[in-house]
Amino acid sequence: MHRRRFLLTSLAGAVAAPVAPGAQTLFSPQVIGFISPASREISANNLEQFREGLRELGYHEGQNIVIEYRFADGMLDRLVPFAGDMVRLGVAVIVAVTSPAAVAARKVTQLIPIVMVAVGDPIRLGLIASLHRPGGNVTGNASYLPELTAKGLSMLREVIPGIKRVTVFWTSSNPLHAGVVKDVQNSARVINVRVHAFEASGPNDFEAGFRAAVNDGAGAVWVLGDSMFYAHRARLAALALTARVPSLFAQRQHVETGGLVSYGPAVIRLYRSAATYVDKILKGAKAGELPVEQPTAFELAINLKTAKALGLTIPPSLLARADQIIE
Repeated sequence: MHRRRFLLTSLAGAVAAPVAPGAQTLFSPQVIGFISPASREISANNLEQFREGLRELGYHEGQNIVIEYRFADGMLDRLVPFAGDMVRLGVAVIVAVTSPAAVAARKVTQLIPIVMVAVGDPIRLGLIASLHRPGGNVTGNASYLPELTAKGLSMLREVIPGIKRVTVFWTSSNPLHAGVVKDVQNSARVINVRVHAFEASGPNDFEAGFRAAVNDGAGAVWVLGDSMFYAHRARLAALALTARVPSLFAQRQHVETGGLVSYGPAVIRLYRSAATYVDKILKGAKAGELPVEQPTAFELAINLKTAKALGLTIPPSLLARADQIIE
């Protein structure tokens, strides 16, 4: 009887004992949910940065973690059902990429920790109470600062001196965009630039948007960051070139496919940051007590081939600040 009691006590202690990340164990691995509004193909590079960040912290898929992936392929009405999937699966944490996914996840659960990745303005979206102490079940990193609008307009003025009109492409399916458009308009008013906001509900609206920009005499088109615009970045760049309108984007991949200029947060760092949040939550930290990170590293990319095609000369001072130049 004593021996039996000893064995049962030892077994109970083994079950209760914490297991270090990466250690081989017979117990069930932690399950992480990953939701993105984009496709898996489009997300591949950024996703690998997240997975690499987890590996560096000792987490390995199929060993001590399982990741349940959901990719909406641009169909945002899938996001809420995807979040519901995560609740039914009982995941330990949900990683929600960009504002639409984070908002969808928050609608479905106020209990499961949510790590947001590259979410624009989480306070404005009602996801958190403050950056320092989010409260609730959401934390992660933000990708947008209102002052970025003034920076973007400043770059356009460097490339196109005397610019007076800018057309901004936005979509109502992105919960952040209406607020960003207001920020752009406020920044533009200070420097006497008029902003025309064009709402694109889908790719079929792109051509009409560029026609409107040309008819309005826009000196440039500014396409806000969004998974739909990202998925169709080559088409947007081609339409801008055909319309002979300089273009500004949020991510360098737009410039790699023919856009003129991009400026925005270094997205790779945001995915690496998300892995550290997941690690802390799996180790017992509460999401609402983990401060939200704001972007500190930014990327400027310029396509000189596109500039030449448009008859533009990029100032040497701007070229000197560029992180990537396509010639």
